[in-house]
Amino acid sequence: MPGSLEPLDVGVQIPYHFRCPISLELMRDPVTVSTGQTYDRASIESWVATGNTTCPVTRSPLTDFTLIPNHTLRRLIQDWCVANRSFGVERIPTPKQPADPALVRSLLAQLSSHSNPSHTRLSAVKRLRGLARDSDKNRSVVGSLNVREVLLPVVFSDSECDSAELKNESLALLVMFPLSESECVFVASEPDRVAYLASLLFHPSIEVRVNSAALIEIVVAGTRSLDLRAQISNVDEVFEGITGILKYPLAYPRALKVGIKALFALCLVKQNRHKAVAAGAVIALIDRLADFEKCDVERALATVELLCRVPAGCTAFAAHALTVPLLVKIILKVSERATEYAAGALLSLCSAAEQSQRDAVAAGILTQLLLLVQSDCTARAKRKAQLLLKLLRDSWPEDSVANSDDFPCSDVVPF
Repeated sequence: MPGSLEPLDVGVQIPYHFRCPISLELMRDPVTVSTGQTYDRASIESWVATGNTTCPVTRSPLTDFTLIPNHTLRRLIQDWCVANRSFGVERIPTPKQPADPALVRSLLAQLSSHSNPSHTRLSAVKRLRGLARDSDKNRSVVGSLNVREVLLPVVFSDSECDSAELKNESLALLVMFPLSESECVFVASEPDRVAYLASLLFHPSIEVRVNSAALIEIVVAGTRSLDLRAQISNVDEVFEGITGILKYPLAYPRALKVGIKALFALCLVKQNRHKAVAAGAVIALIDRLADFEKCDVERALATVELLCRVPAGCTAFAAHALTVPLLVKIILKVSERATEYAAGALLSLCSAAEQSQRDAVAAGILTQLLLLVQSDCTARAKRKAQLLLKLLRDSWPEDSVANSDDFPCSDVVPF
């Protein structure tokens, strides 16, 4: 548990009544249940979440599940921490209290009422956003009270009474929650709404741009209709805007994460992948490949493989001097998925151009592939490696190990 203390390590014994009866560790947010017993909030919430309906100490039924903050005990614990600072004890921070559902309902009512002054509605959405950012529990409380039904009309309002700031703040709150399919259809089925989101991709504020990309990704991923997904992808400015987000300086890391999620979702629509290439996605992906976190590297490589399946994408990647060396280097380095996607992209590139074959061999791909087919990677990655070995047979140096005939060939499994 973060902040927990081991008496032998710090040379001081934690008072018994400061320990949670469940975890036996120092309480950071003591709360009292209906039986009068006090527990650390995280521990008792976990106890109740697993289906228990009794007090862990008394075994008496919990008549209700209201958790009352024990401020007096928390202050005593904080004072004890300060008094024992010389032993390495850190003062526990004052915890932020969970969002009150009644307060959330009141704020949503203020936001949804057009009769309220603009500053009142703006203040309400900012408070809601602050609550949702405080903790996952708060976000769950806000999300359970139909917040999306209130926010969607505000974000796409064409009323002069709804300021741009109000709409942008509402968008920032909206993207913190998943949308139902019907809500995704509400956005995707109206060209004016899609065009509005596309225009926000060029907003002066990077936060607004990223939030717009986030909503586009949510809508595309949450829409089953291929026609509606294609309708979003058909808007040329969407690819240009999202590629611009990927190129944004690393001082705003969320831009990379949201940008690649949105680009990947859009590139799943095959007929519009050439638009991603035309918008400069190839250069953005290769130039940023080393900057992604692990899960985002996988998504980026999956996008590279998808774009390599269209002629324009394959040509653009082959023309970038770093493409082949980077893909070869990634094999067996990041994860099984990353290896599979990198091998798939290399297979497309080497199938299309002999120069890519020579570049791959020069980058050491043969050793990587031989290790890959003997590893515990996915069956699809092995099949792609076997196909690459066959394809590169004529490019092997004379002193290379083995012969590619030793490795059977099979069809590539669709991505």
